[in-house]
Amino acid sequence: MIGIIGAMDTEVKTLVANIKDAEITEYGGLKYYAGSLCGKDVVVVKSGVGKVNAALCAQYLALHFGVEKIINTGIAGASGKGLGVFDFVVSTQAVYHDVDITIFGYKKGQLPGFEQYFTADKELGEKAVAAFNKSSFAANHKIVMGTVASGDQFIGEKNLKNQIIENFQPMCVEMEGAAIAHACAINKVPFVIIRCLSDCADDSAGNTYEFNEDECAAACANLIMEILGE
Repeated sequence: MIGIIGAMDTEVKTLVANIKDAEITEYGGLKYYAGSLCGKDVVVVKSGVGKVNAALCAQYLALHFGVEKIINTGIAGASGKGLGVFDFVVSTQAVYHDVDITIFGYKKGQLPGFEQYFTADKELGEKAVAAFNKSSFAANHKIVMGTVASGDQFIGEKNLKNQIIENFQPMCVEMEGAAIAHACAINKVPFVIIRCLSDCADDSAGNTYEFNEDECAAACANLIMEILGE
C-alpha cells in the first residue's frame, strides 16, 4: 500500500475523487481514504499545513496502515535557478531550513541523531520524472530533481529566500516535506516529495500563490496518478 499526503484540500481532492471502493478511517481529526487508485492500493490523507501535522500523518500511515511507500504531493515555491510557475520538483533529499543548533556543533538543518539531509527514494523519483516526460506538461514545463527545503514559514520575502538558497541550495521551499521524510526515516519507509511550483517564493509570492494554487495542486495530483498507473 502507498500512502499519499497533501497538506490542503486542494492538494488531495483530485486523488480522493478518483479512489475506487474508498474506506474512510478517522483518526486525530483527519480522514484517511483507503482504496484503489490507478490499480494501486493507496491511502490518501490531508495532513493540514506545517511540519508537525505532516509528521503525525506519516507516522500514522506507517503504524496503522503499514504503508510500504509515502508520496508527498502538493505545491511549493520555486527556489532553484531557472524554475518558474508550473514547473515540477522531485526530491532527491529533504532538509529543515528553519532548524539551527549550530551552536552545539551541528550543521544547519540538522537534528541530533540524524544526518543533515533525509535521502529520498531514488526509484520513486525516477518514476516521477519518467511519468512527467510522458505527460502533456512536458511540452511547456520542466521537471528537476534536487533538494526540498521545509520549514514552518510561507516564504514570501526575497531576502529570506536568498538565505535559504545560500544555506541549502534547494530547488523549492515548502512546509511539510522534510517532516514527512523525518518520520519515514524513523519508520524505514521510502518516500518522495513531488511538488508543482505555484510561485517563486519572493516578494510577489502571496498573490501568485493564490492565483495558481488550485491548478498547480491538480497538476501535481494528476502526475501522481500517472506514476501509479505505470
